[in-house]
Amino acid sequence: MSAVPQSENKILLSLQKDAILHLTLNNGSANTLSIALMTALRDAIVAAGSDDSVRVIVIGHAGKVFSAGHDLKEMTARRSDADKGQAFFTQTFDLCSELMLAVNECPKPVIAVINGLATAAGCQLVATCDLAIATDKATFCTPGVNIGLFCSTPMVALTRNVHRKQAMEMLLTGETIEAGDAKDYGLINRIVPEDYLDQVVTKYATMIASKSQMTVKTGKQAFYAQAEMGLREAYDYTSKVMTENMLAGDACEGIEAFIDKREAKWSDR
Repeated sequence: MSAVPQSENKILLSLQKDAILHLTLNNGSANTLSIALMTALRDAIVAAGSDDSVRVIVIGHAGKVFSAGHDLKEMTARRSDADKGQAFFTQTFDLCSELMLAVNECPKPVIAVINGLATAAGCQLVATCDLAIATDKATFCTPGVNIGLFCSTPMVALTRNVHRKQAMEMLLTGETIEAGDAKDYGLINRIVPEDYLDQVVTKYATMIASKSQMTVKTGKQAFYAQAEMGLREAYDYTSKVMTENMLAGDACEGIEAFIDKREAKWSDR
């Protein structure tokens, strides 16, 4: 069942098409990650994670900017607080970390779709998503160093996706990189023409949505868990995961369907 899209004045638009949930950042021309937008996006991802009708989440954007990162005007206004804004700054960065962890821990694959600038925490969100598809108009940067605020939280996702030397170059220079460099660095998966962006995203999301939800959940959780382990520990862990996966109903069905040369019928168990 498809969800009804939210009204145009909402900072996060939501539309479900079949098993694919489309979340669209719609927070002004810069799509800043304000407290309100981060809260709405985190909550939508958490809710989708436990919604059996959703199999893939796509995060896109309205306008020419994917996201310019944190709302610096919102944050600067709190410097007049008695604590000079410390409590609000803590709230902002903690909430941002909660959002990124929600993406990482969501059992459903999350795809970022970028057709403009993704900077600072916006670039962090792209790096955090499981897949990222962009047009040649997409650009990326972590420019905090230019304003005296090093992109320390964005570096967490950046250094787990981008080659270390390139990540450090982005963080130290604050320079904007083009889509081609972002693909070479490992920040995005594909670059597609703008006219075909929706078509390509739908193709990938539909392909992933057609798989066993249990299998995809198992694989996503194992992927991020083993990435933080040593080599021997990772093999020990993934061997146990595969054994448990092999005993699942969908593995039995999928292997039998492969042998019988028929289409598998998933039970998501």
